[in-house]
Formats: sequence, structure tokens, C-alpha cells
Amino acid sequence: MATRWASFDCYGTLIDWNAGIRTELARILGEADADRRLSRYHELEPRIQKENPTLPYRDVMAGVLAVLAREEGIELPAGEADALGRSLPSWPAFAEVPDELRAARERGWRLAILSNTDRDLIEASMKRIGVPFELAIVASEISSYKPARGHWEAFAERTAPGRGAHVHVAASLYHDIAPAAELGIPAIWINRLDEESDLPRAAEMPDLRGLADALDRVGLE
Repeated sequence: MATRWASFDCYGTLIDWNAGIRTELARILGEADADRRLSRYHELEPRIQKENPTLPYRDVMAGVLAVLAREEGIELPAGEADALGRSLPSWPAFAEVPDELRAARERGWRLAILSNTDRDLIEASMKRIGVPFELAIVASEISSYKPARGHWEAFAERTAPGRGAHVHVAASLYHDIAPAAELGIPAIWINRLDEESDLPRAAEMPDLRGLADALDRVGLE
């Protein structure tokens, strides 16, 4: 019987990425303007990833924080350069995530993570989620950051024997939904921020509640 795979982006989809980053930006740079700085963070990070695809994610985060501080005219306190990387293992999973992932596994779906991160960081996040994943592909080991195709190529190579349905589940339009559409991979958009988009997707949900049913429907299409 062919194996059914559900792949996931982690940060923003399973783990509360925005809350984790914003908390540290507010602590280090001040609560005032924290939301604006978070938006700026999201502008800067993909630029650094695109320019330096071999850079570990911990160093990407440190680089973005340094640029933000410089733009704001703020000197980073001693010992805070790696604050985002140090804090990442404590970032929480969204409340519904563990139960919904368990339900998907009970339906026979194998779970994979395709993440723009480092091995030690994704292992800490998977431990926090508390649900087994059969596979985790991280940027630092393939020298590629999404939306580049490295993650999907690595996934295809590692799961090709006996792979049946493959559905990708993600919150980011830029990093995940757009490249999945280009590759013809059916995707479920987890639209946590109530955004609008014309990008093709197989389904759209506000969070992961009802994930197993959605995977079954999309996997049959």
C-alpha cells in the first residue's frame, strides 16, 4: 500500500513563530514599536536567506537582529546577539497542533517537516510539539532556504519508494504555498493571519482543527 505523506512548515504553522520573535524583539529593543519591528524582521529575513543559503538559521536570526538594531540606532546589549536562537526552543506550539497531528497519524498519514532552520532547533521544536515525525528536512543541512526548491527535492528523493499521496500544510504564502503551487503539490493553507491570496491551494483553514479530514479529502483529489 502506498504511503501517504503530510509535510509541514514548522514556524508559523505548528510553532508560534511571530509570538516567539516579537517577545524577544520587545525584550531587547523595547515594547514600543515591537509590531513594526516584527514586520521589518519578516522583510529582512528572506533577503539574508536568499543571499546566504549556506548560513545556519541561528546566524540568519542573529544577522536580522543586528540589522534591526542598527536601523533603530540601538546598541545590542552584551550577550544578546544570539537571543533569538537561544529563545527558539521555548517557542510554544499552537494549542490545537498536538491533537490534530496525532489524529492525522491515526488516519495513516506519515508526518514530515520541511523547515528553514537548523537540526538542533527543529529537534527542540518537535520535542515541544510532542508528536513523532518520520522525517525532518532543514535548511542548514541542504544549503537551501524556502521558497527555493531544495526542501521539496530532498523530500522527493527520501520518500520516493512507495510514496502515494503527498499534501503540504503551511501558513506562509511566500515560503510554502507559492512554491508548492509551482511544483504541482497540493497544499493546505493555514491562514492564521486572515490574509487574502489568489494563489492556488487545495484547501484553506484558519488553523489545524479538522486537519485529518482535510488531508483525507485533498489526498483523494
